[in-house]
Amino acid sequence: MTATADGRLDPEYDSEPVAVGDRPPALLGAGRWQPEDTDRPRPAGEADRQPGDAREALARATTHLLSLQSSEGWWKGDLETNVTMDAEDLLLRQFLGIRTEEQTRATAQWIRSQQREDGTWATFHGGPAELSTTVEAYVALKLAGDDPDDPHMLAAARYVRSAGGIAAARVFTRIWLALFGWWPWERLPEMPPEIIFLPKWLPLNIYAFGCWARQTIVPLTVVSAHRPVRPAPFALTELHTDPDHPYPDRPLAPATSWDGLFERLDKVLHAYHRRAFRPLRRLAVAQACRWIVERQEADGCWGGIQPPAVYSLIALHLEGYELEHPVMKAGLASFDRFTVHTEDGMRWMEACQSPVWDTCLATIALVDAGLPADHPALVSAVDWMLGEEIRKRGDWAVQRPDLPAGGWAFEFENETYPDIDDTAEVVLALRRVAHPDPARVDAAVDRGVLWNLGMQSKNGAWGAFDVDNTSLLPNKLPFCDFGEVVDPPSADVTAHVVEMLAETGRARDPRTRRGIEWLLRNQEADGSWFGRWGTNYIYGTGSVLPALVAAGVPDEHPAIRRAVRWLEDRQNTDGGWGEDMRSYEDPARWAGRGESTASQTAWALMALLAAGEGPEGRANPAVERGVDWLVRTQLPEGTWDEPQFTGTGFPWDFSINYHLYRLVFPVTALGRYLNGAPGMVKPGGTPAIGAAR
Repeated sequence: MTATADGRLDPEYDSEPVAVGDRPPALLGAGRWQPEDTDRPRPAGEADRQPGDAREALARATTHLLSLQSSEGWWKGDLETNVTMDAEDLLLRQFLGIRTEEQTRATAQWIRSQQREDGTWATFHGGPAELSTTVEAYVALKLAGDDPDDPHMLAAARYVRSAGGIAAARVFTRIWLALFGWWPWERLPEMPPEIIFLPKWLPLNIYAFGCWARQTIVPLTVVSAHRPVRPAPFALTELHTDPDHPYPDRPLAPATSWDGLFERLDKVLHAYHRRAFRPLRRLAVAQACRWIVERQEADGCWGGIQPPAVYSLIALHLEGYELEHPVMKAGLASFDRFTVHTEDGMRWMEACQSPVWDTCLATIALVDAGLPADHPALVSAVDWMLGEEIRKRGDWAVQRPDLPAGGWAFEFENETYPDIDDTAEVVLALRRVAHPDPARVDAAVDRGVLWNLGMQSKNGAWGAFDVDNTSLLPNKLPFCDFGEVVDPPSADVTAHVVEMLAETGRARDPRTRRGIEWLLRNQEADGSWFGRWGTNYIYGTGSVLPALVAAGVPDEHPAIRRAVRWLEDRQNTDGGWGEDMRSYEDPARWAGRGESTASQTAWALMALLAAGEGPEGRANPAVERGVDWLVRTQLPEGTWDEPQFTGTGFPWDFSINYHLYRLVFPVTALGRYLNGAPGMVKPGGTPAIGAAR
């Protein structure tokens, strides 16, 4: 990376960006997304509103955000995914023999409410029909007593058959069906528990997988070793394309390909399952169960997320853990905390909970909105975040055995898996608040910064949970046909760390500069950045531009100018920005394109403002139109309507609607538009709200 003698970036550096990996550059057509082409109704009153005072909109939003804070100091919005969470909850309870009629009724009502007119279910709002999701939803409704001859069930079954039937569903769906005899275990990829013994230097050891994947795979190896079958309460012949031959053979891929190699390895592992050396198998299962129990969190969950928790409970139950065992009781109780009850009697499950993430983002937003830095709400939030600091060594220490513990996780009680993204944003939030015990805050900040620096990967960037978790082999396994199973560095996480390092006085640190170099090198050909944990190129670009500017990259730098031009080109005709989840699968058509949303409009505005395009800079009309869109579409209570999913669990495979995103990011964007740089109030500026609650 070239730099001037005093360490500043050469503005001419990297004028030809390189696309990341083998992902195609987002080469987009000249057309623009036309929101009026959709039939989404406008929020009540929108048609009568004209662009108004941004400060009044910010005040309403700030008041509403403050009202959502808990008495303990945290914020948490609902985390909505798709109905597989709800279907699998019923299947788990059926398997354990604890399903109740009340739970079943309320869950089935929710699942029905999410079915589309064509009888299918999707994984995100407005998305295409998804086979595995539809299979699981159908099975759950049949478990709830829905008649297969009812119109909504007939439509679902018809779609499943047209899409290839159960045989074409993903592996994890067929595992759930195998638990009840609806699919043969012999027709599933084998994952032996002996994998627990592989040393970390060997490929495909459990630490070669991302943290979420290893927490799921380890208990599934125990389940696979048992291959349990509980009597099915009904048949599913209507979901097979050919009920007489429901388990079609698939031809093997060429032996010279990775797919072919692993398919043949899977046949060897199936043969080993039948002839496993029993003492070694028992030792492996026992070791896996110890590994599982050691990683149960204080709230009973595993990793704070649904998949490891359900499979861990099944695995331990198969190994003789009674339902009254403390580990099992705590695990089942954790699902009660993941349950959302609606006012009309429905019940749905969160896949995870995001209080640390929501709280640090809300804190940053409120300070940027002009709330006094010593406001009681902010001090309370800092007190809570300080109490959530993780001082325990987790799986990350396998790769960093000498790194002192520090950092924050995403969830309430996750002490095993702090993550780099949350830690960076929490540090930014802590530094924005005037806390009465600054020494305590500074000590926590120093530990978080040190831990994040120690988690830098070899290429200079940062992943979410682990270091150098970049092996391509885990994704090749037949077992892993759903979602990312590794945790390579990403632009959005790297940007947040770079911004945090710059704001803690480390902009010239060589490690920060390596992060900047990686970001510049991985800009897409069209000027955007790929967003791993948010949708998608708008999120990536909205994360990177504020970081580069904070780290001293001049806003005239070619990379920043390219990004600004990309954002200007992607602005919708209504003034907002939006991007559909399909950009992960088809960037040429969808990158930066979609119906305008509050969160994505805010991300675009945050990027443009950081690049000097605001009122104090170039007075870019795109910024004014974006602010007007936020003002015009605000709901009377101060928030925004956003049914779209703008958060990402696994690109394309698992999408998230963070219900607080529609509020917290517009507050940040409007605050920065009115008050200037992050964490600052312009001279003579007026806070949006100055009174204590």
